[in-house]
Amino acid sequence: MSLKLLLPEEGVTELLERWPDEPRVYQRTSTELDRIFTVDQLWDWLDLNCVPADEVAAIKAPNPAVNPRSFTGAHGRADATRLHRLHDDGHTIRVGNLQRVMPAMARVTRDIQTETGYSNYVHVFMTPGRNQGLRHHWDQQMAVIVQVSGGKRWEMWPPVVDAPMRSHLESWRVWRDEYLQDWLASGPERTIDLGPGDTMLLPRGWVHNPYNTGDEPSVHLTFAIRERTPLWVAEKLIADAVDDATFRQIIPPGRLAGGALPGVVADTRKALVTYLQRLDPGGLADTLRELASTELEYTT
Repeated sequence: MSLKLLLPEEGVTELLERWPDEPRVYQRTSTELDRIFTVDQLWDWLDLNCVPADEVAAIKAPNPAVNPRSFTGAHGRADATRLHRLHDDGHTIRVGNLQRVMPAMARVTRDIQTETGYSNYVHVFMTPGRNQGLRHHWDQQMAVIVQVSGGKRWEMWPPVVDAPMRSHLESWRVWRDEYLQDWLASGPERTIDLGPGDTMLLPRGWVHNPYNTGDEPSVHLTFAIRERTPLWVAEKLIADAVDDATFRQIIPPGRLAGGALPGVVADTRKALVTYLQRLDPGGLADTLRELASTELEYTT
Protein backbone atom coordinates (compact mmCIF):
# COMPACT_ATOMS: atom_id res chain seq x y z
CA MET A 1 0.00 0.00 0.00
CA SER A 2 1.26 3.50 -0.81
CA LEU A 3 0.32 6.85 -2.32
CA LYS A 4 -1.12 4.89 -5.23
CA LEU A 5 -4.10 4.11 -3.01
CA LEU A 6 -4.86 7.85 -2.80
CA LEU A 7 -3.80 9.19 -6.19
CA PRO A 8 -3.56 8.15 -9.83
CA GLU A 9 -0.09 7.63 -11.27
CA GLU A 10 0.28 11.23 -12.45
CA GLY A 11 -0.68 12.52 -9.01
CA VAL A 12 1.91 10.33 -7.31
CA THR A 13 4.55 11.58 -9.75
CA GLU A 14 3.54 15.21 -9.14
CA LEU A 15 3.80 14.77 -5.40
CA LEU A 16 7.08 12.86 -5.30
CA GLU A 17 8.98 14.71 -8.02
CA ARG A 18 7.68 18.29 -7.81
CA TRP A 19 5.89 18.68 -4.47
CA PRO A 20 3.39 21.25 -5.81
CA ASP A 21 2.94 24.63 -4.14
CA GLU A 22 -0.60 25.09 -5.49
CA PRO A 23 -3.67 22.87 -5.07
CA ARG A 24 -4.10 20.01 -7.53
CA VAL A 25 -7.15 17.77 -8.08
CA TYR A 26 -7.11 14.25 -9.49
CA GLN A 27 -9.75 11.63 -10.22
CA ARG A 28 -8.64 8.33 -8.76
CA THR A 29 -9.89 4.89 -9.61
CA SER A 30 -11.20 2.46 -7.01
CA THR A 31 -8.34 1.05 -4.94
CA GLU A 32 -7.77 -1.10 -1.89
CA LEU A 33 -8.48 2.00 0.20
CA ASP A 34 -12.15 1.73 -0.73
CA ARG A 35 -12.26 -1.76 0.78
CA ILE A 36 -10.40 -1.06 4.00
CA PHE A 37 -12.31 2.16 4.72
CA THR A 38 -16.03 2.73 4.20
CA VAL A 39 -18.54 5.05 5.86
CA ASP A 40 -20.52 2.06 7.16
CA GLN A 41 -17.40 0.59 8.73
CA LEU A 42 -16.65 3.89 10.40
CA TRP A 43 -20.11 4.20 11.94
CA ASP A 44 -19.94 0.55 13.05
CA TRP A 45 -16.68 1.37 14.75
CA LEU A 46 -18.27 4.37 16.46
CA ASP A 47 -21.42 2.44 17.40
CA LEU A 48 -19.33 -0.27 19.06
CA ASN A 49 -17.71 2.43 21.24
CA CYS A 50 -14.24 1.65 19.89
CA VAL A 51 -13.21 5.28 19.36
CA PRO A 52 -11.15 7.13 22.00
CA ALA A 53 -13.05 10.30 22.86
CA ASP A 54 -9.87 12.37 22.90
CA GLU A 55 -9.47 11.67 19.18
CA VAL A 56 -12.93 13.03 18.36
CA ALA A 57 -14.06 16.59 17.71
CA ALA A 58 -17.55 17.89 16.98
CA ILE A 59 -17.65 21.26 15.20
CA LYS A 60 -20.44 23.33 13.70
CA ALA A 61 -19.52 26.71 12.24
CA PRO A 62 -19.46 29.42 13.41
CA ASN A 63 -19.40 27.96 16.92
CA PRO A 64 -16.33 26.58 18.71
CA ALA A 65 -15.84 22.84 19.01
CA VAL A 66 -18.09 21.00 21.47
CA ASN A 67 -16.45 20.13 24.79
CA PRO A 68 -15.40 16.46 24.38
CA ARG A 69 -16.59 15.70 27.90
CA SER A 70 -20.12 16.00 26.57
CA PHE A 71 -19.66 12.88 24.43
CA THR A 72 -17.15 10.95 26.53
CA GLY A 73 -18.57 7.69 27.82
CA ALA A 74 -17.22 4.78 29.84
CA HIS A 75 -13.47 4.07 29.77
CA GLY A 76 -12.77 7.27 27.85
CA ARG A 77 -14.57 6.09 24.72
CA ALA A 78 -16.73 8.33 22.55
CA ASP A 79 -20.44 7.78 23.19
CA ALA A 80 -21.95 6.85 19.82
CA THR A 81 -25.48 7.92 20.73
CA ARG A 82 -24.31 11.43 21.54
CA LEU A 83 -22.19 11.61 18.38
CA HIS A 84 -25.18 10.58 16.24
CA ARG A 85 -27.23 13.30 17.92
CA LEU A 86 -24.55 15.92 17.26
CA HIS A 87 -24.18 14.81 13.65
CA ASP A 88 -27.95 14.95 13.14
CA ASP A 89 -27.84 18.48 14.55
CA GLY A 90 -25.38 19.57 11.86
CA HIS A 91 -22.04 19.04 13.57
CA THR A 92 -19.04 17.78 11.63
CA ILE A 93 -17.60 14.76 13.40
CA ARG A 94 -13.84 14.51 13.06
CA VAL A 95 -12.11 11.31 14.14
CA GLY A 96 -8.37 11.83 14.32
CA ASN A 97 -5.29 9.66 13.97
CA LEU A 98 -6.95 6.62 12.47
CA GLN A 99 -3.49 5.12 12.01
CA ARG A 100 -3.18 4.72 15.79
CA VAL A 101 -6.24 2.54 16.16
CA MET A 102 -6.98 0.98 12.76
CA PRO A 103 -4.35 -1.56 11.61
CA ALA A 104 -5.24 -1.09 7.94
CA MET A 105 -4.70 2.66 8.19
CA ALA A 106 -1.48 2.12 10.11
CA ARG A 107 -0.19 0.06 7.18
CA VAL A 108 -1.19 2.76 4.70
CA THR A 109 0.56 5.54 6.61
CA ARG A 110 3.67 3.42 7.23
CA ASP A 111 3.88 2.62 3.52
CA ILE A 112 3.50 6.29 2.62
CA GLN A 113 6.36 7.07 5.01
CA THR A 114 8.51 4.39 3.40
CA GLU A 115 7.77 5.91 -0.01
CA THR A 116 8.30 9.56 0.93
CA GLY A 117 10.46 9.63 4.06
CA TYR A 118 7.76 11.76 5.69
CA SER A 119 5.73 10.70 8.71
CA ASN A 120 2.00 11.23 8.31
CA TYR A 121 -1.37 10.78 9.93
CA VAL A 122 -4.97 10.47 8.77
CA HIS A 123 -8.17 12.11 10.02
CA VAL A 124 -11.73 11.56 8.80
CA PHE A 125 -14.28 14.38 8.58
CA MET A 126 -18.03 13.67 8.38
CA THR A 127 -20.07 16.79 7.58
CA PRO A 128 -23.89 16.70 7.33
CA GLY A 129 -25.59 18.15 4.27
CA ARG A 130 -25.76 21.95 4.02
CA ASN A 131 -23.42 22.36 6.99
CA GLN A 132 -19.86 23.34 7.84
CA GLY A 133 -17.36 22.35 10.50
CA LEU A 134 -14.02 24.17 10.38
CA ARG A 135 -13.95 27.60 8.78
CA HIS A 136 -11.04 29.61 7.32
CA HIS A 137 -7.66 28.27 8.43
CA TRP A 138 -4.39 26.88 7.09
CA ASP A 139 -2.35 23.80 7.94
CA GLN A 140 1.34 23.20 8.62
CA GLN A 141 1.82 20.30 6.22
CA MET A 142 0.79 19.00 2.81
CA ALA A 143 -2.72 17.52 2.98
CA VAL A 144 -3.95 14.81 0.64
CA ILE A 145 -7.74 15.13 0.70
CA VAL A 146 -9.55 11.95 -0.36
CA GLN A 147 -13.28 12.46 -0.89
CA VAL A 148 -15.01 9.21 0.09
CA SER A 149 -18.70 10.07 -0.28
CA GLY A 150 -20.90 13.10 -0.79
CA GLY A 151 -19.30 16.34 -1.85
CA LYS A 152 -17.53 19.35 -0.40
CA ARG A 153 -16.73 22.83 -1.68
CA TRP A 154 -13.31 24.27 -0.89
CA GLU A 155 -12.82 28.04 -1.09
CA MET A 156 -9.11 28.83 -1.12
CA TRP A 157 -6.66 31.70 -0.85
CA PRO A 158 -2.85 31.74 -1.28
CA PRO A 159 -0.72 31.60 1.88
CA VAL A 160 -0.51 34.70 4.04
CA VAL A 161 2.63 33.38 5.75
CA ASP A 162 5.57 31.75 4.03
CA ALA A 163 6.07 28.02 4.72
CA PRO A 164 4.23 27.84 8.08
CA MET A 165 5.65 25.48 10.67
CA ARG A 166 4.64 24.50 14.18
CA SER A 167 3.33 26.85 16.83
CA HIS A 168 4.90 30.09 15.61
CA LEU A 169 2.87 30.07 12.39
CA GLU A 170 -0.15 27.92 13.23
CA SER A 171 -3.21 29.72 11.93
CA TRP A 172 -5.00 29.94 15.26
CA ARG A 173 -1.89 31.32 17.03
CA VAL A 174 -1.15 34.14 14.58
CA TRP A 175 -4.70 34.88 13.53
CA ARG A 176 -5.56 38.47 12.66
CA ASP A 177 -9.12 39.65 12.20
CA GLU A 178 -8.12 41.58 9.12
CA TYR A 179 -7.19 38.31 7.41
CA LEU A 180 -10.81 37.17 7.43
CA GLN A 181 -12.05 40.62 6.46
CA ASP A 182 -9.72 40.64 3.44
CA TRP A 183 -10.70 37.12 2.37
CA LEU A 184 -14.40 37.85 2.59
CA ALA A 185 -13.99 41.14 0.74
CA SER A 186 -11.92 39.69 -2.11
CA GLY A 187 -13.63 36.33 -2.38
CA PRO A 188 -11.68 33.09 -2.87
CA GLU A 189 -8.90 32.95 -5.43
CA ARG A 190 -10.22 29.55 -6.45
CA THR A 191 -13.14 27.31 -5.58
CA ILE A 192 -12.94 23.53 -5.96
CA ASP A 193 -15.84 21.11 -5.63
CA LEU A 194 -14.78 17.60 -4.65
CA GLY A 195 -16.95 14.56 -5.25
CA PRO A 196 -16.53 10.83 -4.62
CA GLY A 197 -13.32 9.58 -6.19
CA ASP A 198 -11.63 13.01 -6.20
CA THR A 199 -8.32 13.57 -4.43
CA MET A 200 -6.85 17.01 -3.82
CA LEU A 201 -3.29 17.95 -2.95
CA LEU A 202 -3.51 20.96 -0.62
CA PRO A 203 -0.06 22.48 0.08
CA ARG A 204 0.76 23.80 3.54
CA GLY A 205 -0.17 27.40 4.16
CA TRP A 206 -3.05 27.56 1.68
CA VAL A 207 -6.07 29.10 3.39
CA HIS A 208 -9.19 27.00 2.98
CA ASN A 209 -12.85 27.33 3.92
CA PRO A 210 -14.55 23.96 3.27
CA TYR A 211 -18.28 23.33 3.53
CA ASN A 212 -20.96 20.94 2.32
CA THR A 213 -23.22 22.47 -0.34
CA GLY A 214 -25.27 19.34 -1.01
CA ASP A 215 -28.00 17.48 0.82
CA GLU A 216 -25.99 14.28 1.30
CA PRO A 217 -23.44 13.93 4.12
CA SER A 218 -19.85 14.50 3.09
CA VAL A 219 -17.07 12.17 4.23
CA HIS A 220 -13.43 12.75 3.42
CA LEU A 221 -10.07 11.52 4.65
CA THR A 222 -7.20 13.93 5.21
CA PHE A 223 -3.74 12.41 5.01
CA ALA A 224 -1.42 15.02 6.53
CA ILE A 225 2.14 14.61 5.23
CA ARG A 226 4.75 16.02 7.60
CA GLU A 227 7.39 17.45 5.29
CA ARG A 228 11.08 17.31 6.21
CA THR A 229 12.86 20.66 6.20
CA PRO A 230 16.39 21.96 6.87
CA LEU A 231 15.23 22.62 10.44
CA TRP A 232 14.70 18.86 10.83
CA VAL A 233 18.30 18.26 9.70
CA ALA A 234 19.57 20.98 12.04
CA GLU A 235 17.74 19.44 14.98
CA LYS A 236 19.31 16.07 14.24
CA LEU A 237 22.74 17.66 13.85
CA ILE A 238 22.71 18.72 17.50
CA ALA A 239 20.60 15.85 18.85
CA ASP A 240 23.65 14.01 20.23
CA ALA A 241 25.45 17.08 21.54
CA VAL A 242 24.59 15.89 25.05
CA ASP A 243 27.26 13.21 24.57
CA ASP A 244 29.90 15.98 24.44
CA ALA A 245 30.81 16.99 27.99
CA THR A 246 31.31 20.58 26.84
CA PHE A 247 27.55 21.01 26.59
CA ARG A 248 26.86 19.46 30.01
CA GLN A 249 28.83 21.95 32.09
CA ILE A 250 27.03 24.14 34.61
CA ILE A 251 26.41 27.78 33.77
CA PRO A 252 26.71 29.51 37.17
CA PRO A 253 23.69 31.66 38.06
CA GLY A 254 25.87 34.74 38.17
CA ARG A 255 26.72 34.36 34.48
CA LEU A 256 23.04 34.42 33.51
CA ALA A 257 22.66 37.98 34.76
CA GLY A 258 24.24 41.29 33.86
CA GLY A 259 26.87 41.51 31.15
CA ALA A 260 28.21 37.96 31.37
CA LEU A 261 25.53 36.23 29.32
CA PRO A 262 26.71 37.44 25.87
CA GLY A 263 30.02 35.76 26.62
CA VAL A 264 28.23 32.52 27.47
CA VAL A 265 26.38 32.71 24.17
CA ALA A 266 29.62 33.37 22.26
CA ASP A 267 31.43 30.48 23.97
CA THR A 268 28.53 28.12 23.29
CA ARG A 269 28.36 29.14 19.65
CA LYS A 270 32.09 28.49 19.29
CA ALA A 271 31.74 25.08 20.93
CA LEU A 272 28.78 24.26 18.70
CA VAL A 273 30.69 25.17 15.54
CA THR A 274 33.56 22.95 16.66
CA TYR A 275 31.16 20.12 17.42
CA LEU A 276 29.42 20.38 14.05
CA GLN A 277 32.72 20.47 12.15
CA ARG A 278 33.67 17.14 13.71
CA LEU A 279 30.49 15.41 12.51
CA ASP A 280 30.72 12.99 9.61
CA PRO A 281 28.09 14.09 7.01
CA GLY A 282 27.97 10.64 5.46
CA GLY A 283 27.40 8.89 8.76
CA LEU A 284 24.76 11.38 9.78
CA ALA A 285 23.06 10.99 6.39
CA ASP A 286 22.72 7.26 7.06
CA THR A 287 21.10 8.05 10.40
CA LEU A 288 18.73 10.54 8.78
CA ARG A 289 17.64 8.01 6.17
CA GLU A 290 16.75 5.57 8.92
CA LEU A 291 14.89 8.22 10.92
CA ALA A 292 12.99 9.40 7.85
CA SER A 293 11.42 5.96 7.48
CA THR A 294 10.83 5.23 11.18
CA GLU A 295 10.22 8.50 13.09
CA LEU A 296 6.43 8.60 13.44
CA GLU A 297 5.52 11.70 15.40
CA TYR A 298 7.78 14.41 14.00
CA THR A 299 5.90 17.71 13.69
CA THR A 300 6.50 19.97 10.72
